[in-house]
Amino acid sequence: MFQHKTIVITGASSGLGSELARLFASKGANVIMLARNAEKLAEIQRQIEIEGGISFYYSIDISEAEAVRSLFQRLSQRFRRIDILINCAGIGKFQPFIDMDNQIIDQMLDVNVRGLIYCTQAVIPMMIREKHGGHIVNISSIAGIITTPKSVIYGATKHAVIGFSNGLRMELEGKGIRVTVVNPGPIRTPFHNFADPSGHYVENVGRFMLDARTTAEKIMRAIEKKKREVNIPWYMGICNKIYQLIPAVFEKLFGSFLKMK
Repeated sequence: MFQHKTIVITGASSGLGSELARLFASKGANVIMLARNAEKLAEIQRQIEIEGGISFYYSIDISEAEAVRSLFQRLSQRFRRIDILINCAGIGKFQPFIDMDNQIIDQMLDVNVRGLIYCTQAVIPMMIREKHGGHIVNISSIAGIITTPKSVIYGATKHAVIGFSNGLRMELEGKGIRVTVVNPGPIRTPFHNFADPSGHYVENVGRFMLDARTTAEKIMRAIEKKKREVNIPWYMGICNKIYQLIPAVFEKLFGSFLKMK
């Protein structure tokens, strides 16, 4: 299914993004990796080449709207079409809201929301113009549905991603462009080195953390099945439904777990 498809992945220099890049390259896709760290991107590209895959990379700060527009114009000229965009770039900081520096708040909003929106806005005209359709995959988080203490801003940005994805899906109806939103639980990646340098959260939930490669494989299957939304692990979908129905009861029953940050 992914043979010769052109797939753009943001946040591809580490963690889930790099695993997605390697996975889709192994399936024969032409993978375009975006991130700020060119050295890390080059290393991922070398790994992909060793594994027999094809990839390209571009160093970019996706929170800069003009830089994103310019890059996607270049991609349009070089690759003609983009079949799938996976918005995977994300940053988080686990800290009480009242103590959080505004610069950190801006960083989360810039990368998690604005960057995702800029990349999506840039790719849609390409998908429409080529008349081949396309697929936009937005990586949100369980935190976007059940936001917990010390992740108030991070959860808010991911809630925005879910709302954006659901509205965009309806806007694009009839244009052949699918939209999938992915809500994973905590994944064992370098994300947590910045989010919680103390390691307290990872220590508390380590036994529940998802494997990045396994998560990437589940995302790939969700794309194959053209799913609107996927919760990883699956039982979090049930938790989400319960939370929406009886949030106060849910918070009382699972309060200690929700406060593990």
